[in-house]
Amino acid sequence: MGAVPDVCAMLGAVETRSVSPVFVGRAGELTALTDALARATDGEPQALLIGGEAGVGKTRLIEEFVAAACDRGAYVAVGGCVEVGADGLPFAPFSTALRSLSRRLPAELAEAAAGQEGELARLLPELGDVGSHEPSHEDSTARLFELTVRLLERLAADRTIVLVLEDLHWADASTRHLLSYLLRTLRRGRIVVVATYRSDDIHRRHPLRPLLAELDRLRTIRRIELARFTRAEVRRQLTGILAAEPDAALVDGVFDRSDGNAFFVEELVVSHEAGCAPGALSDSLRDLLLVRVEALPEDAQRVARIVAEGGSTVEYALLAAVARLSEDDLIEALRAAVGANILLTVPDGDGYRFRHSLVREAVSDDLLPGERSRLNRRYAEALEADPALVRADERVTRTATYWYHAHAPAKALPAVLRASVETRKRYAYAEQLSLLERAMELWDEVPAEVRDSLRPIDYVEAYPACGCDPASTPLRYLDLLAEAAYAARLCGERERALKIGKMALRLLEGEEGEESDPLRSAWFWTERSRIMSSLGRSDGWAEIATAQELVKGLSPSAVHAVVLTVAAGWGMLHKPGPESLAAAERAVEYARLVEAEAIELGARVTLGTLQVAAGDLEEGLASMYEVRDRTLALGLYHECSRAHVNLSSCLEGLGRSREAIEVAEAAVRLTRDHGLLDSQGWVRANQAESQFSLGLWDEAQRNGEWLESAGRSSKPRGSAALRLAQLALARGELALATVQLATAAEHFGKADPMPQYTIPMRYVAVSIAAGGGRIHDARAELVAAAETGFPLGTHRDAWPLLLAAATAEADALGLPAAEEGRAEALALLRRSARGLATPAPVWEAYSRHVSAELDRAEGARRVDRWTETVAAYEPLGRPYLLALARHRLADALLAEGGRREEAAALLREAHATAVRLGAHPLREDVELLAARARLPLTAPDRAPEPDPGDDAFGLTPREQDVLRLVAAGRTNRQIAEELFISPKTASVHVSNILAKLGVSGRGEAAALAHRLRLLEPTP
Repeated sequence: MGAVPDVCAMLGAVETRSVSPVFVGRAGELTALTDALARATDGEPQALLIGGEAGVGKTRLIEEFVAAACDRGAYVAVGGCVEVGADGLPFAPFSTALRSLSRRLPAELAEAAAGQEGELARLLPELGDVGSHEPSHEDSTARLFELTVRLLERLAADRTIVLVLEDLHWADASTRHLLSYLLRTLRRGRIVVVATYRSDDIHRRHPLRPLLAELDRLRTIRRIELARFTRAEVRRQLTGILAAEPDAALVDGVFDRSDGNAFFVEELVVSHEAGCAPGALSDSLRDLLLVRVEALPEDAQRVARIVAEGGSTVEYALLAAVARLSEDDLIEALRAAVGANILLTVPDGDGYRFRHSLVREAVSDDLLPGERSRLNRRYAEALEADPALVRADERVTRTATYWYHAHAPAKALPAVLRASVETRKRYAYAEQLSLLERAMELWDEVPAEVRDSLRPIDYVEAYPACGCDPASTPLRYLDLLAEAAYAARLCGERERALKIGKMALRLLEGEEGEESDPLRSAWFWTERSRIMSSLGRSDGWAEIATAQELVKGLSPSAVHAVVLTVAAGWGMLHKPGPESLAAAERAVEYARLVEAEAIELGARVTLGTLQVAAGDLEEGLASMYEVRDRTLALGLYHECSRAHVNLSSCLEGLGRSREAIEVAEAAVRLTRDHGLLDSQGWVRANQAESQFSLGLWDEAQRNGEWLESAGRSSKPRGSAALRLAQLALARGELALATVQLATAAEHFGKADPMPQYTIPMRYVAVSIAAGGGRIHDARAELVAAAETGFPLGTHRDAWPLLLAAATAEADALGLPAAEEGRAEALALLRRSARGLATPAPVWEAYSRHVSAELDRAEGARRVDRWTETVAAYEPLGRPYLLALARHRLADALLAEGGRREEAAALLREAHATAVRLGAHPLREDVELLAARARLPLTAPDRAPEPDPGDDAFGLTPREQDVLRLVAAGRTNRQIAEELFISPKTASVHVSNILAKLGVSGRGEAAALAHRLRLLEPTP
């Protein structure tokens, strides 16, 4: 690198002007932003991520874009992430941006937030008091996220909104999660979301890296990386700063030293203010950044150091309290720092910040250790003396941060705990976890008298009182562990939750000197059960069993009720039966004894579900309806949505599909209004099942696709995949059904098998195998399902499985390859059918349907059986099943002979249903049977006479001969020998047959031929 010329001499009279008035470079990037603005104005939401190293020009690009957006009439809201966010200031950029919108659009924002002010106040306190705090659940954060997205969509319905989120590399976890949710679910509105981040700070383990990888997979998001300036662009930048053409030597020297970084160019240009020649500049970046600060008057340097330690932005009143200068001296110091372009005033507030974060970092790093702790102490003392110095929503977390960095444990611990409660109220569980871990770090450094003054009732929500009064008993370290484990589970940090819980159990077992506490141990074991199940490590029963042993024989308590409720819920999902029913009854009883109504209501949902499964239908349903109404009145929306979910599922299980859909529709409104996205996933999965039953297949498809794109939890998405697989099967799309089955298996996992998932998956697998002509694979799936068994209440899933397997056996009748194992399969089907309950007319109809198919599998097409099946389905509103039965009844009537008009009427009805639903296999079956029987599928007065030579698949007589041999299992060579043709000709015939039948292999062709009876004489 050549020597740098004397910048001071070359700059002449240029003083602190370091920013070029001319926008240099970035034309392509600015065009991309303005194009996105145009598309958003047309109603297509846009999202862009802008990355680049520190100082490369991200802020300047955003400033130019914001100016262009304002010129076009857009409303711009800018929010910046702050470093204090890592210490528990959640959602900072969103809160700042929403506050800006609230000032510019007060009436419109109030209207958009109407009805949800209490929830949205967690992000924007100006909306009012935070709503009543329901005990936290996994979907509490999702609820807040959903309401935030809906708020933005409403605001952007009639105007263009530009939402700019700066410095994502400092974003707290809650901000990252909310941004991810926003970008994944934003579907409408005139809105542009632009986020910036420092790419050189994103190291391999940086928490932003996984988010960037996730967003890269979304086709709706554009990512822009800003490169450094070229030499020509640096020359243009210098021209703008100097207002004159720079000397070539100056351009070379600045370009070499800055390496094209726009901010470093500015710093080099004004370095002469410190009285230094360019050659005297240090190679250290920090020294380069400090040159201009050290050139300030002493008071201005002191103020800069105070601002650097106060956070990204410091309010004037707070700065005055900490600086302890006279007002005139403070104003003069600030004027010098602002004039030197080191500090900037905050546009929307009464405060100051560094013009560039690199300078602030350099000033902060230059502080001495004692100086840093002293400044933090003065900040904390100033806030305690006058809390109004900062906004109320930041006060607690900033006080906690200041005391922590002041190295004052006795003051820091209570402050950190208060901050953890505030973040919990905002559903920012990741930040709550960070604060609680900081409290755990401080615990042993705090005097015992300070710890003894703290009470669990003020800081702990995780578990109910464990045999003590939380208002009078001192806070214990175990209480911190409980709250931290709970927060970790709620924010998705399950591995950390597992680790914290393990630490607590080790303490409770006496390894660390703590006395045994069975109630607390039982609570931690219950939490461990939930985490192990959600991680897919186990089904969680071993942990629940341990918890039950710990509370056995103890006096009734809320913990006891929680353990029993979780155990009953596990039994409801895994082993519904008398034991689980008894556990649910005990859970309700214990919750009532200890007057824990929220726990009682949750246990009653489980109890009602188990009562319905056990046959106590009306009492179980009535109980769930009562819980639904009571939880809604109390504002316990999570339990209310759970009551809706279980209620709609039970109603569908009883064949009351229309009532189930009504409940589900109300639940969708509830979950949407309160942002319960996870619960909405369960509701929509249930709704799709009922819609399929009633023949509302397009609606079921839309629900399944919604879950695919917007579903939050794995198991509801797995249920959606099963519904979509079921639809694909009915529509003849075997390949799609196979993909959806694999998707469902991935979502459900293997470590926690539940009958409500495993049995439907077997049903889909049986149907796919049968459709592909793989009867032995279909039988293997049936055997596996039968070995696992069909527990109480699983009839709703078992009957479709048995029907699919019985139909497969009937369609395979006559196939030589299907004879081996046939008798055993039919016997297994009959045994399984005899053991299944039929608690409602729809399942009685299924029972008749299975029996009729088993008769057909043994070669008997009994008119009486199919007549009974059709009669059973007719009043139930199950159009697809009714059409299947009508087709089979028509087939039996034609085989019996003499009842052609009756058969024709049945086929016309079945055909109309198949066409309306898009059930292509059924439609083909009906059309082929009608063609073979020479029966019209339209009204007789309009039906053309069929051509006796017509065949639905267009098979020639020779191809029918070849198909018979294919069905008999002959090879091409054997076919050639038997028909006296060449093997090549036989191969051509087989290829033509596969193409005409629309199948992919010989086995599938044989199965189809037998199912459609293509090889039988015409009726």
